[in-house]
Amino acid sequence: MIVSCLCVLLGGLVSLSPREVFLRLVHGVADGNSSELPDLYGEVTDVRHPMATPESEPLTSRRALREHFTVPPEVQESVPKRSVVDVVVHETADPEVIVAEFAYEFTLPDDSRSKVPCVFVMRVRDGQIIESRDYIDPIRTYTARGDLERLLAALRKGVS
Repeated sequence: MIVSCLCVLLGGLVSLSPREVFLRLVHGVADGNSSELPDLYGEVTDVRHPMATPESEPLTSRRALREHFTVPPEVQESVPKRSVVDVVVHETADPEVIVAEFAYEFTLPDDSRSKVPCVFVMRVRDGQIIESRDYIDPIRTYTARGDLERLLAALRKGVS
């Protein structure tokens, strides 16, 4: 009893591990809990999506991440259900850094499934993401969400 009470009292003082932060992030994305996600990041951070198409700017603040994760309700409703699968987290010699392999698996309206493989390289300090490189296949993502036409329109706009 005393030990469990002490754990509850110290719970606010104990930081989440990089693995725990990563899992909260990807499951939060899959579950559509976008309002909670920015709190997983430091006030100052460096989040990049090197494979983003069209290209995206680095996200360097929690405020920028709040905007990034804000999805209008009408768009949120059109995104197919997704889950996180095939998770493998590699710890590194640096205790702040992990390399996480996983996939978002989308369930499409016809009940077929589509996987989007991802690799995140994250630095987590004091329970918050301060740096991340998120490698996500953009073509598979747009295809799985059913909005490949949106990608093509954005690419055409960039070319003209």
